[in-house]
Amino acid sequence: MGSGAMTAWQVVAPGPVGSHPLRRVSVPIPQPGAGELLVKVLACGVCRTDLHVAEGDLAVHRPRVIPGHEVVGEVVAIGADAGGGFTPGDRVGVAWLRHTCGRCRYCLRGRENLCPSSLYTGWDADGGYAEFTTVPAAFALRLPSGYSDVELAPLLCAGIIGYRALSRTDLPPGGRLGLYGFGGSAHLTAQVALAQGARVHVMTRGERARALALELGASSVQGSAEMPPEPLDAAILFAPVGDLVLPAMAALDRGGVLAIAGIHLSDIPALDYQRHLFQEREIRSVTANTRSDARDFLAFAGEHRMAVSTPVYALDRADEALADLSAGRIAGAAVLRG
Repeated sequence: MGSGAMTAWQVVAPGPVGSHPLRRVSVPIPQPGAGELLVKVLACGVCRTDLHVAEGDLAVHRPRVIPGHEVVGEVVAIGADAGGGFTPGDRVGVAWLRHTCGRCRYCLRGRENLCPSSLYTGWDADGGYAEFTTVPAAFALRLPSGYSDVELAPLLCAGIIGYRALSRTDLPPGGRLGLYGFGGSAHLTAQVALAQGARVHVMTRGERARALALELGASSVQGSAEMPPEPLDAAILFAPVGDLVLPAMAALDRGGVLAIAGIHLSDIPALDYQRHLFQEREIRSVTANTRSDARDFLAFAGEHRMAVSTPVYALDRADEALADLSAGRIAGAAVLRG
């Protein structure tokens, strides 16, 4: 397609969301490079990682970057040598993971999420808080049917990362899972765990989030640092609050695993070995995802209709959406729509 201008949001001055780190601008529509697709953005999820990029918790990788990495879009142009069999008009997903080298020891053993040369949408390259974006065809995702554009957007990070975090816990069949924080990712992960036969206990501060957890089938809800009604086989920490590692570890049964799902976490207080780690309790981090994780989760979503709670904001309210996310005013996963 020809050149033109589009509306986008750039991170112009990373800092607290109240200082308005995002600015709405008019910039040229990007052109797809070799191996890339140009995508018209139909919907873009609002992820806590976007907030970390805007506030500077994640170091600037690209000055004035356009955030957003849960993009549902329509292919409108195809760069030279772009494989994947995509054609104009296809609906595709653009997710966080944008590039890996394919040659390092991690890529070669199926752990491309650990590739030292990995690049990310909305951090290293411009993302979906815009009318158009690009994606390497090798990293564009086919999407399941039966969902609207808005419903699909949160699946592309919140869903995928939660799915990987759940796999990292080694939750046994019929196990007891604790979720700390209940936003965009947790409300999808809960549904996966419940579909697999787990009992789910939710620890979160928000009344609306607690109500949503019960609506989706959680066995109990309580405050962020309160003890669940039974010992946990596994837990996932979604809230970026290091203080919660201690109550989560204390809630684990013998041999239990805590997975930390976020890319950023505040400092963890000192652990007491006997109370928090002994009896083979473990802490595991989660780092991005592989394309295999993404395909597996989207296949699961195609087979199990997921309820996606999606407060919708117009694209021109992206800064307001991030402020609401920061303040805990969103139950579920917010989505921008042009």
